[in-house]
Amino acid sequence: MEKEIQVLIANESHTGYVQIILDTIEAATKVRGTGIAKRSAQYVEQKMKEGKAIIALCGDQFAGFCYIETWGNKQYVANSGLIVVDKFRGRGLAKSIKQLAFDLSRSLFPQAKVFGLTSGAAVMKINTELGYVPVTFADLTDDEAFWRGCQGCVNYDVLTRTERKFCICTAMLYDPTRKK
Repeated sequence: MEKEIQVLIANESHTGYVQIILDTIEAATKVRGTGIAKRSAQYVEQKMKEGKAIIALCGDQFAGFCYIETWGNKQYVANSGLIVVDKFRGRGLAKSIKQLAFDLSRSLFPQAKVFGLTSGAAVMKINTELGYVPVTFADLTDDEAFWRGCQGCVNYDVLTRTERKFCICTAMLYDPTRKK
């Protein structure tokens, strides 16, 4: 019998999973041929220590991950780096991870707009269920540090050629001031 998968807010005790998280993201990027912005081990570790990351574990085995980051003087929060290990897919784990990341974002930054960039239909569906809507890139943060983070993506050239108007990803935004 397989152990239950736990989805929780990561902390310093989870930093031993950093390398497998980075390896899993890199492998998924190669298979899909689309981008997940690369992050350093120190960056992911810091997100865990700050309580701004979500990790999914099946016993001691890594199953999934996502982190949050603020931009534009905390007016925007991005949920980024969502990954689920292949053998744990098809169980609703990505949705559970995104839900906790969204709840954490709203709890820590209740007035902020929450956004994400994705090229995956499954993530678009999850985001829609959470209340995100597709928007233009102009509706996202103008924080240069955020856009520099896209440099690690294989599609960065598309973003720069179009002067940040278009990319392979779809921009999705949850605006807490928008009426449902």
